[in-house]
Amino acid sequence: MHFSTRIILLISLFITSCKEIRKPVTYDLSKHASDDTADYGNGTNGQTTYTVVMVGDIMLGTNYPSANSLPPADGINILDNVKNVLQDADLTIGNLEGTLLNSGGTPKQCRTPGNCVLFRMPEHYAGYLKDAGFDILSLANNHSGDMGDIGRQSSMKTLDRYGIKYAGYLSCPDVIAEIKDKRFSFTAFAPNYGTQSLLNLDAAELKIRELKKKSDIVIVSFHGGAEGSGATRVRRETEYYLGENRGNVFDFSRRMIDAGADIVFGHGPHVPRAVEIYRNRIIAYSLGNFCTYAKFGLAGPLGYAPILKVTVNSEGEFINGKIISAEQRNGGIPFIDNNHKAARLISDLTRKDFPESRLIISENGDLIFPH
Repeated sequence: MHFSTRIILLISLFITSCKEIRKPVTYDLSKHASDDTADYGNGTNGQTTYTVVMVGDIMLGTNYPSANSLPPADGINILDNVKNVLQDADLTIGNLEGTLLNSGGTPKQCRTPGNCVLFRMPEHYAGYLKDAGFDILSLANNHSGDMGDIGRQSSMKTLDRYGIKYAGYLSCPDVIAEIKDKRFSFTAFAPNYGTQSLLNLDAAELKIRELKKKSDIVIVSFHGGAEGSGATRVRRETEYYLGENRGNVFDFSRRMIDAGADIVFGHGPHVPRAVEIYRNRIIAYSLGNFCTYAKFGLAGPLGYAPILKVTVNSEGEFINGKIISAEQRNGGIPFIDNNHKAARLISDLTRKDFPESRLIISENGDLIFPH
């Protein structure tokens, strides 16, 4: 597989607050693209475009309550099979499902103890994420507070130390990245304590309008919807899991686009869901599990690990994209899946849940939308 050859002409300048980062200015001098990196069907007509790669839940292994749930070789190679894909974008984003903390913390008390697992990743695992190409991580999910405020503070300090930006906590709701000549805002929501609320749609809309005033392109991540192998469908209604309100992700996503968002992607159900183009903007209702080692059921679609790569124009409008299928093997390590199982599933779900959609998803994951 050949990937884009890039020469970085300017050294990146990072601003240390949670509010703003500056991405390296890059110029693509040549492209030797295979099927996984080519123009996916809709021409760009010479206009400046921007590529964003997104994945779902990331939990690289936990040392709580013991180190028995850490990956082999201390996880140093856990993302090696997919890092070339993750690095082939202007911006790469995922959902950090847990805390970065070496030891200690205040384990949360679960409403349903029989279904309770807590995730505490060693702090140096952030280096694996940085090396793999992640620029920004969502902290808005039901496990980012697993170790209480000690864990939250450690996660933020650790990501600062490794140069990865983040958003989704009430204390750090959004971040801005400068890419080429545009400002990209990222913000994240969940129905969980300490995070921006997925359930307060009016407040969420205000946040998007605020970000749109100070940036060119707005990306929204959400952690919501029911969970499990039976949760692949977009229901267009409020969803619950173990008695907890997990939001109406259909209503949320469309209202975020209406308020000014350009890309909306979800996670939380632990399985992939449909994709749609709404008002020329892309919504991915769940990217499922991406790298969730040892503590997750990974049978069937639970083990699918789709990587969504999207190209947008300077207005944030969808140009083209690709679902690069991966799957988790060996307890939760992502590998590229040449049988394209994730793409095929998402294509089928999109036809069922959005039969009116003009979006075409090919068998190998190309996203084509007739404008």
